[in-house]
Amino acid sequence: MASIIHLDDIQKSYYLGKQELKVLKGITIEVFKNEYVALMGPSGSGKSTLMNILGCLDSPTAGKYILNGEDVSKMQDDNLADVRNKEIGFVFQQFNLLPRLTAAENVALPLIYNGTTKKIRTELSLEMLDRVGLADRSHHKPNELSGGQNQRVAIARALVNNPSIILADEPTGNLDSKTSIEIMHIFDKIQSEGNTVILVTHEEDIAEYAQRIIRLKDGVIESDRMNETKMATVR
Repeated sequence: MASIIHLDDIQKSYYLGKQELKVLKGITIEVFKNEYVALMGPSGSGKSTLMNILGCLDSPTAGKYILNGEDVSKMQDDNLADVRNKEIGFVFQQFNLLPRLTAAENVALPLIYNGTTKKIRTELSLEMLDRVGLADRSHHKPNELSGGQNQRVAIARALVNNPSIILADEPTGNLDSKTSIEIMHIFDKIQSEGNTVILVTHEEDIAEYAQRIIRLKDGVIESDRMNETKMATVR
């Protein structure tokens, strides 16, 4: 099976004056194509820092990060931005939709950055909205949609570039429990269609949707296990 993410002894330190604060203390992880992984850990565990490195929003202090065959650990910011737009689809807790744009226009945003023609942008954005069950809401703006519908738009936007990984940071954090279940079923669906999903969460019941659960504590991996309950339903 092809490895999509290879982290080798990833370390990250921040400096307060001369004082070094070690946040990640040697993380080694392999994530394979079409895996569904939950990243868990309490506040201060380093999971947010690790997510930022996985998402090419930050670079490690030491160690190697190979994303889809390319070493991104020492890349300059401009190159990282290109990799981010091409390889990673982000889904955030706050949705991060532009209020004046329709659902379809919000979904099409990543395609504007890479120079896709308007005709193809429109076709792809409508196709992605259909994938998340929102084809009939393409002309609605965020304030005309519910929280769950806005998160579906955000997921469609994450999918539109056909990225190597979907990186979801607490995607149900602002949603009620019924809507959270609906959103997690969408992640199940897109993973079953071939996408690789990495879910960052502190909620045990949300992590249980993933096929593999990695727990961080104090900047190191505390455990990395397959979720037998989930795997049994997949088989």
